[in-house]
Amino acid sequence: MPENSFNYYGYDKETYLECSELITMTNRKHIFIMISWFLFVNVLYLIFSTLNLFGLSQMRIPFYVSYVAIAFLLDMLLFLFPQFANRNSTAFVYLTIIILLSYGIIASVLQPYMPATMYLVLLILSALSFIDMMYRIVVTFLLFFATFLASSFIYKTFSIAYHDMYNGLIVLTLALGLHYMYQRTRVQQFVLYQRDLHIQRELEIKSSFDALTSLFNRGKFFALAEEIIRQSKEDYLAVCLLDLDGFKQVNDTYGHQMGDKVIQIAGRTLLESIGIANCDIWALSEKVLKEKLSFAGRLGGDEFIVFIQGASGRAEVRTALAAMLASLNEAEITGLNGIQASFGATEIIPSDTDFDGAYRRADEALYRSKRAGKNRIFFSDETEESQGGA
Repeated sequence: MPENSFNYYGYDKETYLECSELITMTNRKHIFIMISWFLFVNVLYLIFSTLNLFGLSQMRIPFYVSYVAIAFLLDMLLFLFPQFANRNSTAFVYLTIIILLSYGIIASVLQPYMPATMYLVLLILSALSFIDMMYRIVVTFLLFFATFLASSFIYKTFSIAYHDMYNGLIVLTLALGLHYMYQRTRVQQFVLYQRDLHIQRELEIKSSFDALTSLFNRGKFFALAEEIIRQSKEDYLAVCLLDLDGFKQVNDTYGHQMGDKVIQIAGRTLLESIGIANCDIWALSEKVLKEKLSFAGRLGGDEFIVFIQGASGRAEVRTALAAMLASLNEAEITGLNGIQASFGATEIIPSDTDFDGAYRRADEALYRSKRAGKNRIFFSDETEESQGGA
């Protein structure tokens, strides 16, 4: 067992930190539940105190009003500023523990002729509700227990304070034991969830991306393009096929290892040109759809495809493709003078109910680009007479 495993509930620090996002989300949810419950209970106590019911006198009204206000403010802060609460999750956990246990101690002092009950209940609830590093939880609970004992011996008779000490030690031991076992089980669930998520991401990557370039494979690219065309009726969209010029000669002259390197560099250049080189690959499909990002795919061999979103019109698309072609031409590869490529582009038109028509037009434009002299950009409605070199 690792040296620090007790502090991380039987796991090493790295494994525990991998679950930090899930821990934060769980703590925040439990803080909101606990504070909401605490607010409700204190509102009831305030009503009972106002009406002198169940032995609660009106002298306690300021006490209940204070904690109602504190609980309400904390609930509103969690509700209105969730991101702030997530960023400061640990501080909110200990603030909640301080509110609950201090309430229990004051409630005990206000009943000097009775053994404490509320403090013990809140101690157990705190132990089961929140997860943090075990050492900090232990120190926090011990400090509050010492404060609880001191207040009992100061404000209560010795026999009742002794009774509080006896009950407190038993409940504290139980609380720490339950906390460790319960939170260890919870961390185990988080670890299993993270492993399942990792496996799902690996399967997603293998089924959706080209292994050599990390571009979308043909099937995933076409599926995304189809979905975007169905959803984006008013947006300007364009697609471009590109084929590397002279790639067969690279393979024949320098070997397939050099050919693979050229394919990899071309793929990375496309990703950098459309601004998604640093995106998390497993989340790229979702980002493409939600944020309307342009994306690229490898169709096979030395043939690539780019789907462009967010452009204002053809002029902007041509400028982007020209910059992409220039980046390929300037690629530094030992023994080669950059990468040359022919581009065939087309715009998505209202009659395109699926991707097949646009793909066919782009393929025809690519053929004309090759025939016109290669290493240039052709749109599907352009002719060799009307279109100049890239």
